[in-house]
Parts: sequence; structure tokens; C-alpha cells
Amino acid sequence: MTLVFSQLFTGISIGAVLLLIALGLSLTFGQMNVINMAHGEFIMAGAYTVYVVQQIITNAGVSLLVALPVAFLVAGAMGVVLEFLLIRRLYTRPLDTLLVTWGVALILQQLARDIFGAPNVQTRAPDLLTGSITIFSSGDGNDLMVANSRLFILTLALLAVAALTLGLRMTPLGRRIRAVVQNRDLAAASGIATGRVDRMTFFIGSGLAGIAGVALTLVGPIGPTMGTNIIIDAFLVVVVGGIGQLKGTVIVAFALGMMQSLVEYSTTISVAKVLVFLTIVAFLQWRPQGLFTLRTRSLA
Repeated sequence: MTLVFSQLFTGISIGAVLLLIALGLSLTFGQMNVINMAHGEFIMAGAYTVYVVQQIITNAGVSLLVALPVAFLVAGAMGVVLEFLLIRRLYTRPLDTLLVTWGVALILQQLARDIFGAPNVQTRAPDLLTGSITIFSSGDGNDLMVANSRLFILTLALLAVAALTLGLRMTPLGRRIRAVVQNRDLAAASGIATGRVDRMTFFIGSGLAGIAGVALTLVGPIGPTMGTNIIIDAFLVVVVGGIGQLKGTVIVAFALGMMQSLVEYSTTISVAKVLVFLTIVAFLQWRPQGLFTLRTRSLA
């Protein structure tokens, strides 16, 4: 029983990582209908931000705290530049955004190789996040333990969800974003500067990718192709949760994380990924619109 609970906690931690990765994509893809294949490279930029900050600030704890807002700004600025130069001309052509951003992703990967080198690099985790805490002690050596770094990522993911939810529901910018999503033409006719809203949405979504990159430095190395390895998982979470549905993204991220962890318990990582993918395919065959459906005021 302890092992089962341990796998569940592992699944929750996997889900927290998936949620952080997919959270920004739920805005840029779910809200704006832009297939941004460079989202993974924005995550990579956030991860490399930690590496650069640690070269300046040697204290791992302080550098991590400094890297969080810096990574948000760096990745957000990259998203704004991408939206201003390319994406704003392609809002009605989502397949074109896929091809264009895929090319941008390749350019950013090569740029990372030129600046930081092709081999992966490692960052130092703060001492506070290197250990683990015991949730339950069974007395027979099978204690239920959770890594501090995983708890930090879970807390970071929940804070990001709370901030994004409150921002979309309670702030003037959030109301403008929701108005543009529901009916862009009517929002523009009502005096909303849709171009400015698009750039701010892209800034927030890309900035969240940067924060995800910071979190990923606690669970693995940093490399030029790290974004490629996780972008598919992010798209799956957003699509299965329902396009433009933040609550669907949260539910599906944790559900897939726990499912993968429980299947790994009795099989292998590769088999677990295949079974999870087949489950997703079967679910989308039954419900192609995803877990939740976005309501709009568009008549088209």
C-alpha cells in the first residue's frame, strides 16, 4: 500500500511538471489558436536563464529566486518579438503558424548550441530542495517520502494556476483577453485594441513557459533540445483538456501524470508512455473537442 501511495505522489509530481509546461500553451494555443512549436524553446530559454544567473550569483537559493522573474521576462520578451514579427500576420492560418514556429524553434536550438555548446549543462539546486520529507513512516523500511524539489514544483504550478485564473477573471486585461477569445470582431468594434491584447497574451503565455524551464532545472539537465522532448506532452494536455479551457488543462495534467506513474509501477517507462498515448487517442476518438468545450459568442 505504501508503494501505491508513493506512485500516486510521483504521479502528482509528474502532473505538476506537465501542468507548468502546458500552462503557457493553454493561452497561446488554447486562447489564441496559434500552434506555437517554439513554446518548448521558450522553456529552454527559462532553463538556461537559471544557468546564466548562477554564473553571476553563486548562492543556489538566491539565484533560483532571482531566476524565476528573470526567466518570465526573458521568455515573455521572446514571445512578444515572435508575435510582433511573425504570428500577428498568421492568426487566421493556424497550420502556417505551426510551420513558421517550427522553423523558429530550430533557429533557437542552434542559437543555444552556439552560445552554450551542444552538451547538456547542469545547475545547482538549493540545499533546501535537495532532500526529501517523510509523509508516512510504515516501520518496515517502505516509508512514503516525497522529494522537496517535487513539492516546490507542485507549489509553483498551483501558484501559477491561481495567478493566471485570478488574472483572467479579475483584471481588466483578463476581461479583454476573454472578450477577444469569445469574439474578436465584436471586441474590436467595442474599442478593445486586439493587437495589444494579443501581444500581452503571448507575453504571459511565453513567460509561463520560462517559469516551467526554471522548474525543469530541478529534475534534469539543460540542453538545446530539451524543449523538443516535452512540447508534444504539452500539446496533448491542452488538447485533451479542451482548447482554451484552463480547468481542463489542470485536470488532464494531473490525470496523465498519475496514470503514467501507476502504469510504470507494473511495466516500464516506455510501455507506460505508449499506453498513455493510446488512451489519449481513444479518448479523442470518443470526445474530439476535449474534456471541456470553449463557449464563444461567434456565429461562425
